[in-house]
Parts: sequence; structure tokens; C-alpha cells
Amino acid sequence: MHKTGSVSETGVEIDPHAQDDRDMQRLGKAQQFRRNFRFYSILGFTTTLMATWESILLTSTYGLTDGGRAGMLYVYLGSFVGFFASVVSMAEIASIAPTSGGQYHWVSEFASPRWQRFLSYLTGWLSVLGWQAALASICFLCGTLIQGLLVFNSSPTGYMYDSQPWHGTLFTMAMAVLCTLVNTYGARFLPALEHLILALHLLGFIAVLVPLWAMGPPRAPSSVVWTEFTNSGGWSSIGLACLVGQLTPIFSWAGPDAATHMSEEIQHAAFIVPWCMVSTALVNGALGFIMLVSLLYTMGPITAVLDPASGFSFLPAVHHATGGSFPATNATAAIIIALETCSAISILATASRQTFAFARDQALPLSDFFARVSRRAHTPIPIPAICLSTTTTLLLSLINLGSTAAFNAIAGVMIAALFTTYIVSIGAFIRARLVTGGDLPPARFSLGRLGLPVNVLAVAWLSFAIIFSFFPTADNPVPVDMNWSVVVLAGVLSFAIAAYFIHGRGVYRAPVTAVRRD
Repeated sequence: MHKTGSVSETGVEIDPHAQDDRDMQRLGKAQQFRRNFRFYSILGFTTTLMATWESILLTSTYGLTDGGRAGMLYVYLGSFVGFFASVVSMAEIASIAPTSGGQYHWVSEFASPRWQRFLSYLTGWLSVLGWQAALASICFLCGTLIQGLLVFNSSPTGYMYDSQPWHGTLFTMAMAVLCTLVNTYGARFLPALEHLILALHLLGFIAVLVPLWAMGPPRAPSSVVWTEFTNSGGWSSIGLACLVGQLTPIFSWAGPDAATHMSEEIQHAAFIVPWCMVSTALVNGALGFIMLVSLLYTMGPITAVLDPASGFSFLPAVHHATGGSFPATNATAAIIIALETCSAISILATASRQTFAFARDQALPLSDFFARVSRRAHTPIPIPAICLSTTTTLLLSLINLGSTAAFNAIAGVMIAALFTTYIVSIGAFIRARLVTGGDLPPARFSLGRLGLPVNVLAVAWLSFAIIFSFFPTADNPVPVDMNWSVVVLAGVLSFAIAAYFIHGRGVYRAPVTAVRRD
């Protein structure tokens, strides 16, 4: 892996502004946003959006149930190899085509001419709906964590909080509205705010990590942490249980393409975006692993943290690690809620830019409306796309009133939908490598000769990960515990195919038709 692209092929230094203009001209798109993001501001945006160490704590129940301590460790390390291959694969493509459209543009440019329009359209719908599901799921996660914290604190206060689904729905809606306010009225301050958020992401990590090691009873021996597997889900083997438990790291790495969808607001995007993607994966991967190891050493007996009343295993785990301190546990939860709220703000920005880009190519109903960019704001923003994303989350949150399992299926489709877009786009790039013999457009981030094997590894791992994202947490589940995300994904695909033949086939402007070959 090597850097290229601060200089031209003749060795002459390239002005970043001129390079951004050239990239937009090659892609056939007009510059509608201000390029207010630099490397550290977009790094803060993406690291907090992915929120790996926070998500490791939030989703630890899955891994502890299926795999246990040792299973979580080895699955995390093994999965990171495939995840990183996926990130660097998309980083190289993003350096060639730095556009808010992201995956559906890449498929349009690099897939077979016979299929590129159809596959691009399906990829666009999957990406749009995947990011909408991501926003709904993170808002819901924050809302249910607030509920879980109220349940957790019921025992010392003596007041029993009666948790109801409509409480979670209201918390979810409140979170979505807050994110909307920041992304509209506070849009001009978002790049500067991301510097602060990056600092909070790192300082919050330290603030949570230190009490885990400094307080409480003796830690678990290494022989337990690194060799003790658990199969509480009742699967046929420990190996299968560990594979099912990989949902914890998979969810913790969701959204590595976020920087791509902000490309048109980043200065020197063809260079900054890929290196931001790689840096985010390395920083969050390291922080996530350190937090995982710390949790496993300090959480106490595994049976005491499974199936908690609050719904979050990390609350009793942190409570044990801090010597039974409710203030320390509450402070940890408060830090995570604050940072996950920042993640939701970034996810809304990403979802709205993806929606805007797809509408710009006439792929959505009322495309002209949703592709509008406000000119009255100090910082141009796609207000209709932002409002659509918020409205979608508000409507999806109502599903929780009828069935939490149904809402979880909507949220769970995020991983399958986004991973599918990664597979199709990287697969199209593999096809372009083979057909052109490596004669691809110039990239400011190149994998060189490692490109093809890394791309193949990425597609293999993503395909493998998607399969196990459809598994329930336990064998022989009752309907309420079933993982219905595969059904939802099938519905999404059916909808996208129908939309193509009913609407898209006649009006969709495939991005490749605007790309300049000169």
C-alpha cells in the first residue's frame, strides 16, 4: 500500500482545490457544497460515527452469549482482517471516484456495461435504505440505553421503573429531532464541532477504561479470558457459536463508507477520504480491542452479566468492575450515550448525502425536490434529504410500539444492506481490474499489486459475515426471538427491483453516463 497523488504524473505539485475541481469534472457533477472538512474534522466525523469501542460495550451481550470471553477475542481479531481488507478496497475506489454517491456510482462505473445500470440502481437503493436503517437503529439504541439505565438504577433507589415500548419510541424520536437540529441550524459549525467530538471520543475512552482497571475486585486470570469459550445459545458446536457471536464486532465496524458520502464537502477528497477511511479503521480497531480485553478481564462471572434486566450486559459488567459503584457505572453509560448521540448526528449527515446523491441522478420519487440544496444557509445543506431521513426514523420508531423484534429486524437489515453494497462495488472493481488488465483511472491511494488478492479477500469475508448476520442469538428460537432481518432484506430487494422496472428504468441517470473518459 502506498500513497500517490499530491503530485501529478509529471511530478508537478497539484493544488487541492484544482484537483477537487478536476475530479468533479471527470465525474460529471456540479460542485454544490462547500468543502469545509479537512482531515482531522472528517476523522472525528467517521471515528465517532463508527463508535467502535462504545459499540463493543453496547453489543457485548451477543458475543458473550455466543462464544464467551475467548470467542469474542479471537472472532474480533479474525474479523478485523476481513474488515480491514474491505476498508482498503473501498478506499482505493473512493480515491478514483470521490463522490457522495459512493457505492452505486462505483458499480455504475466499473460493472459490466450489460448490468451496470440495473446493479447500480439496486445498489443505490440498498445504500439509501441501509443508511436510513442505521439512523433509526442508533437513535433507538440510545433511547433503549436510557431506558436500560433507568431500570438499572431502580434497585438502589427503591423506585421500580416500569419500562414500556412507547417510552423507547419517544426517546428515539427525541434523538432524531436533536440530530436534525444539529444538521440544519448547526451545520455551519459541524466541521469545527468534529474536532471536539474526536477529542471526546478519545478522552471518553480513557475515562471509561481507567476505572475498569483501577477499581473493584481482582481480575479474571488470563487462562480464563483467553481459553474459556461459552455456548449459551445452544448451538451444535463452539465454533458455530463463535461465528454467530461475530455480530458484536460486525456491528461495531458499521459504516466504513461514511467519509465517501461526505466527499463533496472535503478538501482534496481523493487523497483525504481514503486515508481517513484507513485511519478510522486502525484507530477504532485498536481502541475497540483494548476496550474488549478490559471488559473481559474485569466484568466478573459471565453468568452474572448475561440476560440483564436492563438489556445491556455492560451495565452489570461495569458495576462489578468498579466495585459496585453506581455513580461510576452511570458515568460510563452517560459518556456512551453522549458519544452515540454524536454518532447519530454523523449518521444523519451521511444518510442525507447518500439520499441527495441518489435523487440527483433521478432515482427517487420526487427526485428534483430531494436533490435540492439550500442556498439560504451559510453552509449549503440538502435540507429536503435531511428531513426525509428524519421522517423515516420517526416512522420506523413507531414499529417498536407493536413489536420490538420487528423493529430490531429493520435495524438489523442495516448490516446486510450496506455489506451487500460493499460486495457489489468491490466485485465490480475486481471485474474492472481483470478486464482492463489493471489499466484503471489514476488513484491517489493505491494497493498496487496487492489490490486483486485484497479485493477477493474482502468480498469473501463480507459474504461470510452477511450469512451469520441473519442468525438468531440462540438455536431453535421462538418467533419473537427469531432474526427477521433476512426477510426484511428480501423485501427491500424486491422493492428495489420493482422500483427499477416501474420507475427507475425510464428516468434513472446512471452516473457512468456523465463520467468523462478524457
